Amino acid sequence: MTAPLHETSAGEATATVDGAPDASGTPDTPAAKAIEGRSPWKIAWTRLKRDKLALAGAFVVVFLVLVAILAPVIVGLLGHPPDEFHEDQIDPLFGTPIGSWGGVSSDFLFGVEPVNGRDVFSRIVYGARISLLVAFLAAVFAVALGTVLGIIAGYFGGWIDAALSRVMDVMLAFPQLLFTIALVSVLPNELLGLDGSGVRIAALVLVIGFFGWPYVGRIVRGQTLSLRNREYVEAAQSLGAGRLYILRRELLPNLIAPITVYATLMIPTNILTEAALSFLGAGVKPPTASWGQMLSTAITTYESDPLFMVIPGLAIFITVLAFNLFGDGVRDALDPKGSR
Repeated sequence: MTAPLHETSAGEATATVDGAPDASGTPDTPAAKAIEGRSPWKIAWTRLKRDKLALAGAFVVVFLVLVAILAPVIVGLLGHPPDEFHEDQIDPLFGTPIGSWGGVSSDFLFGVEPVNGRDVFSRIVYGARISLLVAFLAAVFAVALGTVLGIIAGYFGGWIDAALSRVMDVMLAFPQLLFTIALVSVLPNELLGLDGSGVRIAALVLVIGFFGWPYVGRIVRGQTLSLRNREYVEAAQSLGAGRLYILRRELLPNLIAPITVYATLMIPTNILTEAALSFLGAGVKPPTASWGQMLSTAITTYESDPLFMVIPGLAIFITVLAFNLFGDGVRDALDPKGSR
């Protein structure tokens, strides 16, 4: 099609095409924007912003992280020290909180614990620190170990792949819960400069992370098997690139998306595992606050003070739900075949 002719001031005919540079060399703005490229991460962010549930989950996750970080400040403004007893808030005859709803008042926002009168709000806030710390560190440890071993198994293949795959199978069949309880029961009170709950937290991170890496390893191994024969990998090999270079510069960047998705979905699982271990007495040592430990204590008093069981249960439920919603949103955003 012939471009329209326009008369210039000098009477000369000039041809202009939509989107082509003008006399000053500047391209037409609408056409330039239409052909502007977008990176995969920018596309994923655009898709994630459309998912309202995922954004709501992300907001709750950020809020919980800030609460855990600022726990001393929040408790100083709105609560009492988490280990401070308030016997004046307890009925001396029945050992239950004075007043309705477990002693909820302007001074004790979530009431007080039966028998000892500790501030439930303060212990919930400090319990968020334990749950998120263990969950995040265990996820980082599992993802790092699983990524390294999974990419090695998938790329090298042969006896290396067979050996690592059998190790993964054994780890997945191992009774993690029983092993953790047995390990924690024989841990000393002081180890490598840590004492008390510090030893328990380190043990939980290592055990949960160590038993979680096979799940990451299997995913990374499968993705690596499908990527190692791609054209860009073969091109790098033909140009003389070493194995370490290919693993680090060609394969690993293409594995970031599935690793990110699995990490966001692993964190809520770790939170539940930590809560279960604390519930069974294999978590942090009292008086350190823990949501699972609070649920365990509430078993004996749920009939007289049901709110003491409901509050830590809701804390676990909301936290896990928020991480799952955010993780599902990240998975859909990074999936190029998704419908969202």
